[in-house]
Amino acid sequence: MSTTNLRDTALQLFTTRRQERGLPAPPLDLALSPEIGAEGFRLADGPEGSLCLTAGDDRGLLYGLGKLLREPAWRGTSVPRLPVRGIYFATHFHNWYHDAPLAEVERYVEDLALWGVNSLQVWLDLHHYTGIDDPAAVAMIERLRAILAAAQRVGMAAGLCSLANEGYAGGPEALRATWGRGDFVLPAHYHTEVCPHEPGGIDQIVRWAEERMLAFADLGVEYLWLWPYDQGGCCCPLCHPWGSNGFLYTAERVARRARQVLPGVKIVLCTWDFDAYWPGEWEGLDRAFRRGQDWADLLLADGRDGSYPAYPVEHGVPDGLPLVGFPEISMYGCCPWGGFGANPFPALIQGLWDQGKALLSGGWPYSEGIFDDLNKVVCAQLYWDPDRPVGEIVREYVTGEFAPEVAEEVAAAVAILERTLPRERQTRDGVTCWVLAHPEGAEQAHALLQSAAGKLDRRAQESWRWRILANRALVDAELVRGEGRLSAGAAQALGELTAIYHAHNAEGQVRPPRREG
Repeated sequence: MSTTNLRDTALQLFTTRRQERGLPAPPLDLALSPEIGAEGFRLADGPEGSLCLTAGDDRGLLYGLGKLLREPAWRGTSVPRLPVRGIYFATHFHNWYHDAPLAEVERYVEDLALWGVNSLQVWLDLHHYTGIDDPAAVAMIERLRAILAAAQRVGMAAGLCSLANEGYAGGPEALRATWGRGDFVLPAHYHTEVCPHEPGGIDQIVRWAEERMLAFADLGVEYLWLWPYDQGGCCCPLCHPWGSNGFLYTAERVARRARQVLPGVKIVLCTWDFDAYWPGEWEGLDRAFRRGQDWADLLLADGRDGSYPAYPVEHGVPDGLPLVGFPEISMYGCCPWGGFGANPFPALIQGLWDQGKALLSGGWPYSEGIFDDLNKVVCAQLYWDPDRPVGEIVREYVTGEFAPEVAEEVAAAVAILERTLPRERQTRDGVTCWVLAHPEGAEQAHALLQSAAGKLDRRAQESWRWRILANRALVDAELVRGEGRLSAGAAQALGELTAIYHAHNAEGQVRPPRREG
């Protein structure tokens, strides 16, 4: 993107967002001053009521305008401390990213950019297509390209994700990976993955990887992830243990081809689930890299269970590579993910962040929809300022998206909603019930948000961000009153969430529950 285009886009976003709130755009004096620092900005009062926004570059202008939208009275200098402030959109299960109108997704990308997000990753998941020419695959490529193009219009780097050995449903059965070893079976395998050590296997993997890269190459892809697990992996004797053996063999060959197809691309080697199935994968990776490597640029690591991987904390990052995180901001606490409304858990994010922040250069949170919007912002702002308290970030979010008058009430409700999030599905007398593990405070959170709603203007009350918070609190309060059963009021709230998520065709993981009977 040219400098002029990004600056014009930033001003247009700022003006439009102000107009939507019934506010005029204030007189602005924009300037660039590289000594401020990359992507940073300074806001100061100018003559005759004008505002001076000086930024280190055009991204900084955009981020400064975002700050001005949220906190018009804020003055000072702000420069991001970490370079990677990304997000990963999972486009599957007919979730919001998969099925929402593109205009809504593009608008959402703009919103994230105004918070300082500077990179977006997407993944063309292969296992349900017969090949890259499958009409469904063609349609998904078009959608992913449109989302990445929207990201680039607001200064974000475009990135692709790829399982190291993924394959199509129509792939050769003779090349299929081994998905178990002894009594253990890889839990997410689709049985379409390819073994790189079968004759012709690695060549097939690289060919398929190249054709996917070529489908996006003209966009100027800046990051390529190579992923080990979930459905990836192979347990055959030549690949085992996958993380420190077959995965590295495969990833290196795909990475070297990527450097030819995507000039300047940065290879992100992912360690998701390392040591979860076989101990010693982190140690094996470290040992392999000590022998020398020149094909990986960053390492990605994070934990599913609220704890950061111990190996890099205790032994350092293999090869001294920049380390980035991948916090799960969607799945914690309950399934369906986001099915009950907003799922804020800033305290959990703070705890995970504190374990790994000394090593991290930022990260790409893993998102399954818009219900984790607050969690995205918390991560983005921690990547901007690793020492900023999450409570302060929550209050800025509430101030900017709703109104400063409700910041304390809504922040208090968010803290309760984090505690009441974990729940269990049970069946009683043939009826599905949703039992909160920690129900204390659910009705208080509902009352807090009802009180706050009376102080908001109509725009804020009707915004989807408010509705997913308000509906979450209502449903939780109804579940407590009904001992886990969905009342008519809760069912109505869940129906509204289904419409907001465009989840009428969604799979069970991401579709709000329905009342039975």
